[in-house]
Amino acid sequence: MSGPAGEVKVRIISEKDIQGIIKLQQESFPYMAKDGMIWNERHLKSHIKIFPEGQLVAEFEEVIVGSSSSLIVTLRPEYAGHTYAEITAAGMFTTHDSKGDSLYGADVSTHPEMRRLGIATALYDARRKLAIRLNLRRIIAGGRLFNYCEHGKEMSAEEYAKKVVAGELLDPVLSFQLKNGFQFIQVLPSYMKDRRSLNYAAFIEWKNPEYMAR
Repeated sequence: MSGPAGEVKVRIISEKDIQGIIKLQQESFPYMAKDGMIWNERHLKSHIKIFPEGQLVAEFEEVIVGSSSSLIVTLRPEYAGHTYAEITAAGMFTTHDSKGDSLYGADVSTHPEMRRLGIATALYDARRKLAIRLNLRRIIAGGRLFNYCEHGKEMSAEEYAKKVVAGELLDPVLSFQLKNGFQFIQVLPSYMKDRRSLNYAAFIEWKNPEYMAR
């Protein structure tokens, strides 16, 4: 697989990539690394064992500059509230269900010095291709409301998310997801321990236009 941005290439990860992905996450999310909220070797080995197709790495000139992790789930009801720990089994992906109908985007990381190359877009495109190939009904995720910490005293998380959707505010995570074809569904409170989002996330959804009912 190759992404749309020049020399960026996206492929399935292997165990030899684990240390590179950990380093990438440490550089991408330094404050989350301090809180112990990034992948470790145990997590990544579990992801590869459980659902190898859903674990992707982006390379630029043979250097790991991005990665994404996903699993397959079914939510009942389809927009059920959940936390990150619940949906991912505390990051181990033992909740993966190969017979599920939704690809769950658990993580996307891009190197902070390489964010003008379309890395995240290439990873999102690869996820969409995977969902289509596996005939999954949709892709869903909980996107951290990254800039909500700057507005939490002025408005609720739902008000903040709706202003981002309306284009009145810019959020580097949710705004990017909206540009990539996702729809905002609802706010997920207490989604994960995250000081920037004040623990809130946006439940987002992309529906597979080629889905065929089973």
